[in-house]
Amino acid sequence: MGRETKETEENRKTRHKMVVVGPHVSIITLNVNGLNSPIKRHRVAGWIKEQDPTICCLQETHLSPKDKHRLRVKGWRTILQANNEQKKAGVAILISDKVDFKAKQIKKDKEGQYIMIKGTLHQEDITLINIYAPNTGAPKFVKQLLIELKEDINNNTIIVGDLNTPLTPMDRTSRQKINKEIIELNEKLDQMDLIDIYRTLHPKTAGYTFFSSAHGTFSRIDHILGTKAN
Repeated sequence: MGRETKETEENRKTRHKMVVVGPHVSIITLNVNGLNSPIKRHRVAGWIKEQDPTICCLQETHLSPKDKHRLRVKGWRTILQANNEQKKAGVAILISDKVDFKAKQIKKDKEGQYIMIKGTLHQEDITLINIYAPNTGAPKFVKQLLIELKEDINNNTIIVGDLNTPLTPMDRTSRQKINKEIIELNEKLDQMDLIDIYRTLHPKTAGYTFFSSAHGTFSRIDHILGTKAN
């Protein structure tokens, strides 16, 4: 399936990243841009099975709270989601049957913009935050969310999702300078000892996750963040 971009008014997006947390744990994140189509759900399910992640984080599911069955993928029975009643936004986390995962605490909003899970994975603490930031005011939204969840973020935290924000000029083909809001978001990430894992591992590599047909530019707006200590 890879990356597929369909041109619509809002630049439909399908993109993914993967990070290996430990020898047998991998986390994958994907903006699915709606899962109401049976064909789309079949393709996404097949892609998840092919990637075989420990944890799969989805954004823009466009599902209602009653649509949990539409997220079912054989081998990933544990499904946790945050939804919007109007079938906008929507995030979900699917956890593989192959691992011993126990959820201890769940936080989510009513807009379907984020879900946070605290629990144990193979008896080790893990905090996972899956975010879909709105198209407008994304850096401010992410910064405010980090402030609200500050007490929950620790060395075992991994933040994934569609942040709708390039964090550095290198994250855009236009090499446009980052604005004040993004600078402030980066300062907040630094204060909280959070790092962009991809940019840390690939400081000089230009890699992109989204194509804007309106502007004809590529950008990296999907991220996986972790703590420096981890």
